[in-house]
This record gives sequence, structure tokens and C-alpha cells, in this order.
Amino acid sequence: MNIARTALIAALSASQIIGWGTSYDMPGVLGRKIAADLGMANEAAFAGLTVMMLVMAALGPMTGRMIARHGAARTLALGSILMAFGLFTLAAAQGLVLYGLGWLLLGLGGSLGLSVPAFAAVVEREGRSAKRTIGILMIFTGLSSAICWPLLALAEQALGWRGALVASGLAQLILCLPIHLAIGRIAIERSDAERAADNIEPLALSRRMGIAAFLLIALSTSLVSLITFGLSPSLLHILELSGATPQLALELGSLRAVFGISARAVDVIFGARSTPLITGMVGTGLLVIATLSLIFSTGDTTGLFIFTALYGFGSGVSTIARALLPLSFFSASRFAAQSARLALPQNLANALAPVLMTAIIDRSGVDAGLYLCVAFSVIAFAAVAALAVIARRATSTA
Repeated sequence: MNIARTALIAALSASQIIGWGTSYDMPGVLGRKIAADLGMANEAAFAGLTVMMLVMAALGPMTGRMIARHGAARTLALGSILMAFGLFTLAAAQGLVLYGLGWLLLGLGGSLGLSVPAFAAVVEREGRSAKRTIGILMIFTGLSSAICWPLLALAEQALGWRGALVASGLAQLILCLPIHLAIGRIAIERSDAERAADNIEPLALSRRMGIAAFLLIALSTSLVSLITFGLSPSLLHILELSGATPQLALELGSLRAVFGISARAVDVIFGARSTPLITGMVGTGLLVIATLSLIFSTGDTTGLFIFTALYGFGSGVSTIARALLPLSFFSASRFAAQSARLALPQNLANALAPVLMTAIIDRSGVDAGLYLCVAFSVIAFAAVAALAVIARRATSTA
């Protein structure tokens, strides 16, 4: 790995860890303290995450246009500024109005500063060879809560939750903003032929096949988001309802994150022998088996561990497929625009999932929620299989 690629991975990993850790992960440490001080219900405090994801969903297409017009680095830099002001607004909140405005700004900043623009920055520099770098970046990004939760807890103890939010906003301005501006100066050497290949479509897709491929990618990745973003916030509760003690549920919940990151690492190591389509089928297949295994589990430790391992690996692998599937069907030059368009249904699913899954489990029981996840994962698997059929047909007619 050359120096420029290493610098790119290090820069984006640092900014994405800070970005996700100070926004989406932040309420896990500060949410209940904010709610208590502002006299809000805990649900209202955590509803900020839903606001953030809905704004990110709505602004997905705009993000794609900004990346195409100004480049990923400048888009990321603007995202850092907006996220900083969002955190400063939350720190100043005395009630729901400023609190809601803070999350609106975080949603706007997140649209420009998280995931899609970061992956686009890699594709701008590496073209179709970006898969491995994106995979490595996602491994480090998956550590955001593990790194930022302890730091946020320390900041809250020393400065209070308002001081912790101010410190988080300063981290966006002092650390992330210069990092993103510096990314614009990182260039990875490529031959003229490699650069020319950025505009070549990987498959000879007709217009109808291209639309079908986009819709199938949107369907499969959105359903996976409904599963993972739906189950993860309630995972400890689900494990306890399935027979785990509170201590065992906590231990298994911690292992789930380890399995997820491990799955991403395995995919990076063996990525040369795989494709995003294979990764997507493996990931969705594991999610089917995981949820079925918990439904038919007797509640013993071994069965719960098997579910956690399968769910962790399945969700980790599926996350990589979600990021890379557009590269299998569209040219590198169209990656940012297509990924940003896909962010609309994906982030809507992210916003809806926790509310939907919690309501179903609370009203109909854990098995009802798990059966719904089985249905979602089977449909997602079928959608990826249909994508594989489209890819094969396009290859055979080329």
C-alpha cells in the first residue's frame, strides 16, 4: 500500500470515527442526561437520531450533485462545519426548539460529511480499484462508538453534557475540517488507461436493466438497513426475552460488534476472490439463518452465541455490500451520484427501523419481530440474486 493511499485511509478513518461518534453514537452516552436536564422524555431526546437520518435521506440527491460539482473533499469540509454548528446548537438548547434545530443541522452536516462523500473521495482517487480501500475504511469506521463513547463519557464528567457537545463541535472544526481540506491534496498515481476506465460502465446494461439494477440495490440495501438498524438498538432486550441473563446479553451484545468488524476484515482480506454480489448474498443469507436460529433457539448460551455470531457477521458483510454494490453496475464516475440517490431509501429505512421494530416487539412479541426480519432478509437475498442474474445476462450479451 503506497503512502498516498495510507494517508487517505488514515485521514478518512479519523474524520468518519469523529463524525459518527459525535453525532449518531453520541446519544448513547449523553441522550438521557440531556433529556433529564431539558425536561424531555428519553424518547424525545433519542428522536433526534430519527430527525438526523430523515434529513440525510432527503438530502441524498443534493449531496450527489454537490460532489459532482465541487468534489468530495470540499463537500466533506462543508459537512464538518455544519456538524460543528449542529453540536454547538445542541449545547445551547434549553428546550425542544433549539434541540430539534441542532439535529436538523447534524442531518444536513451528516449528509455532506458522512459515508457517501467519504466513499466518493476514495473512488475519485482510485476508480474501480476502490473496493479494498473502502473496506478498510469501513473497518475503522465501525470503531466509532468504541472510541468515542469513553471519550464522551470523560468529557461529560469533566465538562457536563453541554461542555462535551462543545468539545465535539470543536473536534469537527479543529480536526475534521483540516483533514477534509487536506484530502483534496492527496493524489494517488494512476495510469491514463485507469483514469479513462472511470467512465466505462462495468456492464453493458440497457436502460431498463439499469433501472432494474438500481431499484434492486435500493430494495436489498434498504431491507438490510431495516433489519440491522431495527434489531441493534433492541438487541440486549431481544436476547433477554430469548433467555439470556442481563449479564450474558451485555456480553453477547459487545461480541456482536466484534463479529461485525471481523466480518469486514475477512471481506477485505479475501476481497480479491469475491465480488460485492457474492458479499451481498453471503451477508443476507447469514441474516436469514441468524434470525431463524434465534426463533428456534431453546434459550441456551450456545444457541444465543450462534445467533450473535451469525447476526454480527451477516450485518458486517452486508454493510460492505451496501457500499460497494453500485460499483458493480455503474461506472466509477457515476458512483457518487448513484450512492447519494440510494442514500434516500437507505436512510429512510434507518430512521424507521428502530421505531418499527420496537413497536412490533412490544405489541406482538419478539418472535413477531424476528419473523418480520426473516421475511426482510429473504426478500433482500432474492433481490441480490436477481442482481446476479442481471449481471450475468449483461455479461453474456456484451
